[in-house]
Amino acid sequence: MKKVAIVGGTGYTGVELLRLLARHPLVEVCAITSRSEAGKAVSEIYPSLRGEYDLAFTAPTTQTLAQADLVFFATPNGVAMKQVPELLAAGSKVIDLAADFRIQDIDVWSRWYGMDHACSELVAQATYGLPEVNKSAIKKANLVANPGCYPTAVQLGLLPLIEQGLIDAQHLVADCKSGVSGAGRGAAVGSLFCEAGDSFKAYGVAGHRHLPEIKERLSIANNGPVGVTFVPHLVPMIRGIHATLYARLTSRELSLESVQELFELRYKDHPFVDLMPLGSHPDTRSVRGSNICRIALHRPQGADTLVILSAIDNLVKGAAGQAIHNMNLMLGLEETAGLDIVPLAP
Repeated sequence: MKKVAIVGGTGYTGVELLRLLARHPLVEVCAITSRSEAGKAVSEIYPSLRGEYDLAFTAPTTQTLAQADLVFFATPNGVAMKQVPELLAAGSKVIDLAADFRIQDIDVWSRWYGMDHACSELVAQATYGLPEVNKSAIKKANLVANPGCYPTAVQLGLLPLIEQGLIDAQHLVADCKSGVSGAGRGAAVGSLFCEAGDSFKAYGVAGHRHLPEIKERLSIANNGPVGVTFVPHLVPMIRGIHATLYARLTSRELSLESVQELFELRYKDHPFVDLMPLGSHPDTRSVRGSNICRIALHRPQGADTLVILSAIDNLVKGAAGQAIHNMNLMLGLEETAGLDIVPLAP
């Protein structure tokens, strides 16, 4: 039985890790930390976990965390980078669910996140944790940067086309919608029920922190720069991300059926990507609570614009579930262990 610890267990991502790991057959949570809730039982903060864990929150000391084979950081940006070097030196593997190690260009990272990096020398050593791209590297990694939720939905929808050079990579559009849980558990006016309910709005149009991550990873796949217009929206639901992606085909002779075959081939060995039949419209409800990304392809009026629909649960495939997938690979476990979850309906 492998032992794991979670730093920052009181947020939505932390409790989602606890929910999923409670039924993992090969992993035991040996520590859960929170400075603000230290001493309180897990079930006191999250009654949904009553009877699942006989654990109390503790302070996140290196001595406590180093007892684990792997440590998850479900913390705000800028926290993991201060403690990761000590944990790696102690022999623990680390998965950071925040953005501290996602972006390779340190200057770009500092500009978007407004702080200096505390261990920039480790950024180049970190493996980007999108299993559909880096599965082999993740298996050998000691430090994994878990992708952002929007970048996960966008990349999975565009990668097969970019890798094969089938679209104009300089004029990509990612029109994305997220549920309110994407803003985290902290109190904020914009997340209040009276503010988010019965409303729909774009935000971060001038620039969102996930944009440099999206551009960097798509540029790697493209072997050159890409141009992306990324506009996120807040919708009045708790969970889910729906990405509507627009890309111009470089050849009008390419049939939609052949593109469908390309996607099927690209993801045939990846258990958490579901390519739906042509003409389908995946919705966020169909993936809620699961680690699945559902993708559907459209070519309106037979023109040269391809529309890719990509739907995930932002707290699972966009965060905790993807982190557990990475954990399974890093610890030599079956990659689907603990993640064979049927989506919730209704």
